[in-house]
Amino acid sequence: MGRVQTFDTATVVRAARALFWERGYEDVSVPDLEEATGIRRSSLYHAFGSKRGVFDAAVESYLEDVVRPRLRPLQEAEVAPDALVTYLQGLRAALADGRPAAAQAGCLLLNAATAPVGRDEAVAQVVHGYRAELHAAFERGAVAAGTAAPQQVATLCTSAVVSAFVLARIDPAEAVATLDAVLAVVGTGAGARRAD
Repeated sequence: MGRVQTFDTATVVRAARALFWERGYEDVSVPDLEEATGIRRSSLYHAFGSKRGVFDAAVESYLEDVVRPRLRPLQEAEVAPDALVTYLQGLRAALADGRPAAAQAGCLLLNAATAPVGRDEAVAQVVHGYRAELHAAFERGAVAAGTAAPQQVATLCTSAVVSAFVLARIDPAEAVATLDAVLAVVGTGAGARRAD
């Protein structure tokens, strides 16, 4: 008879995600995961295969629960003209708020990209896909706003958001200032509107 799982996988993954997000993959041990999730090592291994399996589940959870809901207005069939500015303002507000998950932890994926685990090909591909997803969403927002150079605006916004997330861990005020700078450009129509 197979082992019966007695825990909610999503709850365990969210607890592990918070730990990886705060401390990074390398600084989280299996005993740390046991304590954070309330699940014994054997159950973690049975459900996820390894510490890395828990991390991979946490990354997917981060994309689905944290990243994509915020990007959704930029990915819908009809994108509002102010969707890009609204996204940037929302991110700025979250970073300025000073909550640990927002202002101090930065971005789980970008943190992983700059750590030893980021040299893993699978992790690098996920980070590359995340950056591409940001860029595509921002370009759609720039098109909806009627900017003259949507691809360049998307590149600017992607760079600013990545920079802000990295800065959030070491200088939250500078992270907010970075978003203020890009909002000053994007909020005024990125300098020019298309001539329709």
